[in-house]
Amino acid sequence: MFQIFDVVSDPTLTADRVTRLRTVLARRRLDGYIVPRTDEHQGEYIPADAERLCWLTGFSGSAGTAIVTTNQAALFVDGRYTVQARGEVDSGQIDVVAMATQKAEDWLVETLAEKSKIGFDPKLFTVAQIERLQHRLGEKQIVLKPVRSNLIDDLWGKDRPLPPDGAILPHPIRYAGEPAAEKISVIADELKAGGDDAVVLTSRESIAWLTNLRGSDVAHTPVFSAFVIVHQKAKTELFVDTAKLTCEAREEISAKVKITAYEKFWERLKALKEMGKSVRVDPNTASYEIVRLLGGAKRVVRHPDPCVEPRSIKNSVEISGARAAQERDGTAVVRFLAWLDENAGDGTIDEITAATQLEAFRQETNKLKEISFDTISGSGPNGAIVHYRVNSKTNRMLRPGELFLIDSGAQYCDGTTDITRTLAIGKPSEEMRRCFTLVLKGHIAIATARFPKGTRGRDLDPFARRALWQAGYDYDHGTGHGVGSYLSVHEGPVSISRMGAAFLRPGMIISNEPGCYREGHYGIRIENLVLVNELETPEDGDREMMSFETLTLAPIARRLIKKGLLSGEERDWIDSYHARVAETLQPLLDKATKAWLKKACAPL
Repeated sequence: MFQIFDVVSDPTLTADRVTRLRTVLARRRLDGYIVPRTDEHQGEYIPADAERLCWLTGFSGSAGTAIVTTNQAALFVDGRYTVQARGEVDSGQIDVVAMATQKAEDWLVETLAEKSKIGFDPKLFTVAQIERLQHRLGEKQIVLKPVRSNLIDDLWGKDRPLPPDGAILPHPIRYAGEPAAEKISVIADELKAGGDDAVVLTSRESIAWLTNLRGSDVAHTPVFSAFVIVHQKAKTELFVDTAKLTCEAREEISAKVKITAYEKFWERLKALKEMGKSVRVDPNTASYEIVRLLGGAKRVVRHPDPCVEPRSIKNSVEISGARAAQERDGTAVVRFLAWLDENAGDGTIDEITAATQLEAFRQETNKLKEISFDTISGSGPNGAIVHYRVNSKTNRMLRPGELFLIDSGAQYCDGTTDITRTLAIGKPSEEMRRCFTLVLKGHIAIATARFPKGTRGRDLDPFARRALWQAGYDYDHGTGHGVGSYLSVHEGPVSISRMGAAFLRPGMIISNEPGCYREGHYGIRIENLVLVNELETPEDGDREMMSFETLTLAPIARRLIKKGLLSGEERDWIDSYHARVAETLQPLLDKATKAWLKKACAPL
């Protein structure tokens, strides 16, 4: 099994660790220290040896920042994690603060005295983050002080996990669709056009995409730790743990790039500075330390990571692979839903059993490389925790009269999947059915949207919320995120959210996942992946429009739908979607599962 269910956080350890950190702060004459949930590559998902925030606070979510001062401590999380954080963190030691109500920099200004000194690891913060902090903290002359040796690592000591050592493998052209040499050439041409000598890449996902290599340094995401410098004239340099490169990977990439030891990267930055090279960095992904070694903020050329947009726009091979992966994944999900429908009512299935059974069905496709994230398997009130991770301590039975939310995904060589279904165990209440149908209306509004060139994710976000807003509900997460091609299940630059400033472009794959959550009772979310279609002019229209193709194939719980709340067009969409699910998947299923699917996809 790829997912483990160990308890990874222990709030009883927090007091001692915070006390030890404060002792170090006193010795170093610091008034506080900032601990982000990231590493040198600024990714959402990080290796075990970089889980510093979890070690200190007990919070195991994928986004957050802790600040410890001489007499106060706070953990800042977004709306996805407020419930989870309150359950994992020792509130007697650390206050949990929702970032929507107070930003970390505002808390620092309000908490600290003038001319205080706050330590930070310069490799773990982007230059843009530090500049924003400096601007805000400057109002009270609070000083941000780089600390070269990470204070958490020093305290963690010998118990800190070793760095990952998984093999790096080639990602064949039959899946990638474009040779690495062509991708590198495009970036070199961009440098030439802009008159710059080089660009530094730090994102694991960008580097994996650019080099057509895949690894296993991060759980559930096939990436590896590396840095890349693409030069306009010289050979591209890949800084990586060379022992992890398989012979096949080395043979595939060595003609295109110069392979150099991972730790040599920092020295190379100094050399570029000394040679007076014009170097591009993305201020939102390049660390403060990278910029410092290149000569400081005034010496570098600020430019977006050149891989982010092209890897978000899937080529024809990747799109075909995504459709094949969704079809394969759909068979596993349908087998799971049929199994659950038959067995959930007997009171013997718990959250872990459900998650492991779904993974087992995916394993039986014989194509599964990994799951794409820890399955969110939330029964009853646990479903209201947006990014709930079940463990042996929180594991809960699926009980009649409750809802069960399962959000899961898979990594196949030809595509990455992500799907959420909310199911009724036994007979649902009318309130549950009403809320579910309001979420479904928002889901359909996104699935059926048409929109012109120049549309941003934030323009579509209200489509998903309108029915919920009218009924007095909302949800504290985005409606959709980009998804990679055998890469990260969360991929920029696009998102359908209040913050979604990137333009939607044909070829992007995005999730469609509105929700509704009643803390202490249940959670509802319906998620499919959609592909942005090419521009076309609708009949009788005068402008080209984009639209979505729904890729995910699995029935939506009919027992939870209140048909009277749906318009005729919405009912037609459900019936059409279910007809396509049945037509596509039935030939791939056994007789019993075919029969179940036929009922699950019956017209409303």
